[in-house]
Amino acid sequence: MLAIQALKARYGELVDLRFSEGAVVDADILARLADGVAALFTSDGLWDGGPGLGSVTGRQAIAARLRDPTLTFSRHFFMNPRIDVDRETARARWDLLSPCRRPDGTSYWMCGYEDDEYELTDGVWLHRSMKLTTVFMTPVGEGWTKIFV
Repeated sequence: MLAIQALKARYGELVDLRFSEGAVVDADILARLADGVAALFTSDGLWDGGPGLGSVTGRQAIAARLRDPTLTFSRHFFMNPRIDVDRETARARWDLLSPCRRPDGTSYWMCGYEDDEYELTDGVWLHRSMKLTTVFMTPVGEGWTKIFV
């Protein structure tokens, strides 16, 4: 369970590192981060961002999708994990709270959950699928006007 929690934390970290000081990082860094996220999935893994973000299958497609961010800032806070491990597979539901900002400068609170499936591959836990369900996305008054990192 701890390895799966570490996997999810690394996923959130890499996805959020695509942004710095309220902007998308340069193309070379973005590509490395997208490849890093894709490497956290099985070769035929599913990344499903729901109706707003789309769904892709396979590491190359996941990396390509993450090289095309729809935001200029995000922080993924995954919490309340419910993890069930069955030998070399596992399932989990994670609650998600994410402050985020769109390219037009509008800031939002996004709340939802992710349903994940995992597979133990060569001694390492990887995402077999990740499916986001957005519960709400609501604008923030003044927004995230001061982003320091």
